[in-house]
Amino acid sequence: MLFTIDREYVIISSMKTKEIIRIMIIEENKNTIVLKNVKCLDLALTLDCGQSFRWVEEADGSWSGAAYGKYLNIKKKRNGDLIFNTTANDFNAVWRNYFDLDRDYTKICKKLKEDTLVASTIDEYYGIRILNQEPWEALVSFVISQQNNIKRIKGIIKRLCDTYGEKINDAWHAFPSAEVLSRLSVEDFEALGTGYRGKYLKKLADDVAAGKIKLEEIKMMRLEDARKALLDIYGIGIKVADCALLFGFQFIECFPVDVWMKRVLEFYPNGLPACFKGYEGIAQQYLFYWARNNL
Repeated sequence: MLFTIDREYVIISSMKTKEIIRIMIIEENKNTIVLKNVKCLDLALTLDCGQSFRWVEEADGSWSGAAYGKYLNIKKKRNGDLIFNTTANDFNAVWRNYFDLDRDYTKICKKLKEDTLVASTIDEYYGIRILNQEPWEALVSFVISQQNNIKRIKGIIKRLCDTYGEKINDAWHAFPSAEVLSRLSVEDFEALGTGYRGKYLKKLADDVAAGKIKLEEIKMMRLEDARKALLDIYGIGIKVADCALLFGFQFIECFPVDVWMKRVLEFYPNGLPACFKGYEGIAQQYLFYWARNNL
């Protein structure tokens, strides 16, 4: 995919299909970019569905969050325009990939809708995207998520970032690096509310900081090899591994299974349908959201 910004358009082009999608920039100044014609992006469904834990809905309906050491406030207007309160450089370097804007979700959803259950789910919850998060942040976040609820997970991660993360602005801190967290004791982690997960986080931070676990190398592996590498890490089971692979390592074909998805899989006694192939993770997110609200 090619992606460039000029004075009037963000141009996304596919070398394979020769398709060109123009997303007009109707305003670009020091701190604001407005995009039109972005298909399939519902902010609430995407930012508050349990794949990332650092987004907060503001009183005006916008969303504030941080990733890759950068802060963003984003809002979708009634006419569909997306307001990114960020610079063009940060948009192109961080947020374009974070919100997966290079991927044609309209085409993917059309393919997934060959399955009747997913078709009805997409119609009801259209707009869910996969967020491309940092591997380190995703891995730590999903270790914290074990046997936990979203409210508590968000609270622990906020305390972790506020206490040990580098300051971005008056209200937001970056996610702390492995090097920083390796200086903590198990008791330091437990003081944040991590409970028994503290010992897992300590070992994980130590091993990543020391280079014993190479996250970027795992990202380049085949899915099965990457899953095995994560499962070899102390305190990480299959659910945490698959969530991290999908949301932090960009394995879009990964299909995490939790208690909700086990119920969903009862609808597929012969396995996942062929139309999911290559996009199992996107199908999973739609089915997961449907299951939480209907099963």
